[in-house]
Amino acid sequence: MKTRITELLSIQYPILCGGMQWLSRAELAAAVSNAGGLGFITAASFNSKADLVAEIRKARALTDKPIGVNISMLPEVVKGELTAEFIEAVIEEKIPVVETAGRSPDEFLPKFKEAGVKVLHKVTAARFAKKVEALGVDAVILVGYEGAGHPGLDQVGTFVNLPKTVQELKIPVIAAGGIADGRGLAAALALGAEGVLMATRFMATPECIIHQNIKDWMLQAKETDTMIIQRSIRNAFRCVCNDHARLILGLEQSGATLKELLPYIGGGRGRKAFAEGNMDGAALPMGQCVGLFNDIRTVKEIIDTMVKDANEISARVNKLF
Repeated sequence: MKTRITELLSIQYPILCGGMQWLSRAELAAAVSNAGGLGFITAASFNSKADLVAEIRKARALTDKPIGVNISMLPEVVKGELTAEFIEAVIEEKIPVVETAGRSPDEFLPKFKEAGVKVLHKVTAARFAKKVEALGVDAVILVGYEGAGHPGLDQVGTFVNLPKTVQELKIPVIAAGGIADGRGLAAALALGAEGVLMATRFMATPECIIHQNIKDWMLQAKETDTMIIQRSIRNAFRCVCNDHARLILGLEQSGATLKELLPYIGGGRGRKAFAEGNMDGAALPMGQCVGLFNDIRTVKEIIDTMVKDANEISARVNKLF
């Protein structure tokens, strides 16, 4: 496959695995890259520059293909000085591409540009995409409301959000949210995207380190088994519809402040729940596409099948005309 994204990132297929805190480690990132896509290591999973560097080098021992690093710009996720150190690690380790999110990357763009690092910034609407395009990012990742984690406040799904953004930008757009298979890949390309980014589907793989209990839950989950919390603090978060998420929503509805919510939404809870397999231990990020699959496959099987199915879908649609 050849799109501006495959050319920009020097990859075989325009399929990316988005950075997931605690989960996007060396094994998963390397597996995606080895399969022809691009995997990201999430910097916010680490407490120091040295730990991130060690993980990058571990991934490099597993693949000779490009890998990327996800860097959150939110200070409540990563302290400012640590963000600067993570950026130093990216540049020193000659990482070719970063996925940035949370707030504008303008403060750090000159450093990335000078080092030749490609910047893919994650946004949730066309108006935000236009702002970062003007700053000089190389591409945007457009997240529809179906997506796990932070899909924005507009409640606009990928099928509208994506073409709206594509028509307003000159730089490439990567589609995210609700994509889990070749149907999603074909649809995203048809709507003008030049690549796709997935996360939830790659959780149900042997290469992902989450506990088997969570993988088992995913295999029987429906598309209605996620919910949105944290709208009251303007940081909407799609997660598993579990007791902990319902508790948080109840606190919000009773007028809880950010300070009062923080003990329940802190990232450490998620790390513990992912490791122990406790489905009610935290607000676990999960996309609606969890209802589209019911099997555990290797990363390579997922990507190979996606490409094959997208090709067959394209041929079938072309015959209609």
